Amino acid sequence: MIGLTVNPVTGGSVITPKGFQATGVHAGIRKVRKDLGMIYCEVPASCAAVYTQSRFQAAPLRVTQQSIAVAHKLQAIVINSGNANACTGVQGEEDAYEMRSLTAKHCGIEDHLVAVASTGVIGEVLPMEKIRMGITQLMPARSVEKVDSFYEAILTTDLVTKRACYQTVIDGKTVTVGGAAKGSGMIHPNMATMLAFVTTDAVIESDVLQKALSSITNHTFNQITVDGETSTNDMVIVMASGLAGNESLHEAHADWPHFYEALREVCESLAKQIAKDGEGATKLIEVNVEGAVSPKDAQIAAKKVVGSALVKTAVYGEDANWGRIIGALGHSDIVLNPATIDIYIGEFCVLKQSEPQVFSEEAAARYLAGDTIVIYVDLHTGTAKGTAWGCDLSYDYVKINASYRT
Repeated sequence: MIGLTVNPVTGGSVITPKGFQATGVHAGIRKVRKDLGMIYCEVPASCAAVYTQSRFQAAPLRVTQQSIAVAHKLQAIVINSGNANACTGVQGEEDAYEMRSLTAKHCGIEDHLVAVASTGVIGEVLPMEKIRMGITQLMPARSVEKVDSFYEAILTTDLVTKRACYQTVIDGKTVTVGGAAKGSGMIHPNMATMLAFVTTDAVIESDVLQKALSSITNHTFNQITVDGETSTNDMVIVMASGLAGNESLHEAHADWPHFYEALREVCESLAKQIAKDGEGATKLIEVNVEGAVSPKDAQIAAKKVVGSALVKTAVYGEDANWGRIIGALGHSDIVLNPATIDIYIGEFCVLKQSEPQVFSEEAAARYLAGDTIVIYVDLHTGTAKGTAWGCDLSYDYVKINASYRT
């Protein structure tokens, strides 16, 4: 945003903000890769969270919600991959509470200061003997090696780790926001559909942080889609240590826009990284819609286009088939005038006022051969704008998900 001083931190991570440590170990839930991780804060931190709106919320989400409800503070998050602990009944909930209790005891803190997250296969009970032993091995620290092990421990089918870090100045103090995320499949957010963990050293109360996170989520994590599937497990958690030493932040604070933008930048960066790393994906797709009657309509239209299987396959095939974009818009639940649509694929105007335009198919195909594809749509029905991110749909998506449990 113009006038805001918010800068990316080269090499920054989820432990760059003051007070945070992390680690990851191989507990044996998965065959080889690290599969159990922790973020730890030196002090009880203000916190906020958003959760999947799937009606089959996994046990760790219910435990985390109960933890936060006690005092709106967190000091540790324990995360396992390889097993979602979802649809596992009473046993699954007991196991999630045991993970919380064991982590609290290991860290020397109260149970309600621990959040629990799990990701992986649905419908299998946790291998608790392995998890019990793994938790005793979690020794968080502020080091590159430790944080890298954490990033690895939370992955499932991801090909790359997702990290972001930005800094700004609040009351003359440097304030940092860092983030980590996992997600490449079952990505079609409805109040957050993946795991994301954001840390900051800003001084801010939990209710203020919650309002900011909920607002930002609607324009970042909720605007990505890989495959149209909403997961049972996923959530975004933000922890604020308060160790930066600024005056407590609120919407009327003079530097509030700087903090909000830093938090937004981290969330948007993580969201785009998730979209780009979609299972089997070869390209990131960004859809920008303008001229809508409302921001909601603009967001719906952008997400409808980027989520269309036919648009995704056209991009994968490097085919500038704008008819698939029109098709997606045509059955979206928005106000539009079928006679006033403009569409650009990159710099190529393919439709103007709903009239086909002459363009070079060969040049457009060369553009579509790139790894980031931007589609612009102007509805000409209003002034609102919206953006969504996704990825192409390749043969490998089917291969990966056909053999996910094996």
